Parts: sequence; C-alpha cells; structure tokens
Amino acid sequence: MNDSAEAPVLVLGATGTIGRAVVAALLTAGYPVAGVLRPHHAAGGHGLPEAVRSSFGSVAAALHERPAAAVICCMASRTGAADDAWAVDQAATVEAMSAARDAGVGHFVLLSAICVQRPHLEFQRAKLAAEAALAASGLRYSIVRPTAYFKSLSGQLDRLRAGKPFLVFGDGRVTACKPISDGDLARYMVGCLDDSVRRNRILPIGGPGPAITPHEQGGLLFRALGATPRFRHVPLRLMDGIVGVLTLGGRVAPGLRAKADLARIGRYYATQSMLVLNPETGRYDADATPETGHETLGDFYEALVRGEVTAPRGDHAVF
Repeated sequence: MNDSAEAPVLVLGATGTIGRAVVAALLTAGYPVAGVLRPHHAAGGHGLPEAVRSSFGSVAAALHERPAAAVICCMASRTGAADDAWAVDQAATVEAMSAARDAGVGHFVLLSAICVQRPHLEFQRAKLAAEAALAASGLRYSIVRPTAYFKSLSGQLDRLRAGKPFLVFGDGRVTACKPISDGDLARYMVGCLDDSVRRNRILPIGGPGPAITPHEQGGLLFRALGATPRFRHVPLRLMDGIVGVLTLGGRVAPGLRAKADLARIGRYYATQSMLVLNPETGRYDADATPETGHETLGDFYEALVRGEVTAPRGDHAVF
C-alpha cells in the first residue's frame, strides 16, 4: 500500500458476503474505504464498520463527491436469472466502470467467476460482456475469477443433521473445484491493488488445494458432524427432466421461468468443474488452477457445525 494515498478505495457491493470480506481486508491493510450503498441503507442497518465512508446514490455521484484511488467491484445478480444478470452483472457494472474512468480512478478490480470459461448460461454471458467492457475501457484493471465459495458448498448441512444422505449427481466424482474462503478471496483481490503482475490480466484463483470432488466434500461434512458417510446418487437425467418441465411451464408463467433459470444453473454446476479450462484439450486442469490462502473447506465445515460461522446462500440455494 502507498501510505501517501489519501483517496479511499471504493467498494461496490460492500454489503454482500464477499464485499464485506473485501472491506475488512482493506481496513486491515490500512486502506481508507468508501462504499456506495442502496438508499434503504441510509437509515442504518447495513452493518459496515464506522470507518467506511458511505454514500447513497449512484457511483458517478459518489466519485464526484469523493475521488477514489481504486474501485473494487463485488456486485453480482442475486439469482443469476437472465434479467437480473444483464441488469446487474453487465449494465450496472459497466455503468460503474464508465463512472470510474470519467473520474480518473487508477485501478478497477472486478469480481467475476471461473465458470465463464464455458458459458452456457445468461449470467455467464453477462459477466463476460462486463469483462470485455473493462478490458476495452482504458482503465488499469484486474479481473478475478474465483472458484467455488465455501457457502455454496454448504447447503446440505441440514439434510445430514436430519439423518438424510448427501446428494451427489452421478458418482459424485465427475467434477472438482478448489474451494476458496471469503477471507482468502478478499485478501487476494486487495492484493491486486499493489501487485504489478496482476494488472491488466484475467486471474483465475482457487483456495489451497488439492482439488476436491462433491463426493469428497460430502465426506468432509460427515466428518465434521462425526457421522458415518451416506450418499444418494442422483441421475443427471432427473435434473434434465426438471429443467424441461420448468422451461415449458415458464412459457406461460413468469415465476416458472425464473425457476427454470435456477434449475439450469444447478445442472451446470453438476456437470462442470470450477477449475481452469485447458482450451487445447477442452478439459479442466487442477494443476493449472492457481491457489491462494490457507483456509480450507474442512476447517470451515467444522466451524459451521460448531455454530461459529454461518453460510447464508439466499437465492443461490440449490438443495
């Protein structure tokens, strides 16, 4: 960090899970921090530290009022459904880039996702459009593509506590990922501000290895619970049937259309690894997937079982 810099780092999406972790990492590193919050947070209740200089309105207005040295954008659509994705992952994100460029911001760090390597879903296409806009913006940038989050791999805890088996698609060993904690991801993103090697690059990143499969994730969760592992293997054709029914129903019922989007997202993650994709072989490569940090999924599961941490997933819940 440059101690002479007084302009803050502006965090977008600061009240989200990763945004809060980024705020904490910036403050720990000694950066002044600002955030643009939704108007309903003006009365309080956002839960951010008092040291964060908050404004309520547009990114352009915030940067006009208080110039920023850098922007870290953690904004993401809540559901991943098509309309939400193009409104937030693309339009709102590109609007923020434009405001940052016009305000002379020195560096723009964008939180993307590793799954955009093989885009089958609208939210992936929206994120790719935002990445392309940032690369063409003239801003100095870092595009961070993390693998699976701990919270997204924690949805079956209540099932197992109720004595039910852990659900896996197929044999549970077709896909793999290097899960990354909120804190390790946040520290990596903050590190982009001072690391010249991470400038003007797309940066896939995972947590500490090795890569693990869904079957191994289930084993870790059973171990944290002190229970004997039990698995139920769900055929992918069942997921295909659900997607098909919801897609047909969505032609007449908008609510079912949104559910079909979520089902397609679920099926994607059941068949695709969250690792670096080798473009020559078309295969995912665990060895080529960079690692960072020290926090492991197994340790997180143990803390989750003890009630020391929570894993709210909201609209992203699949199970």
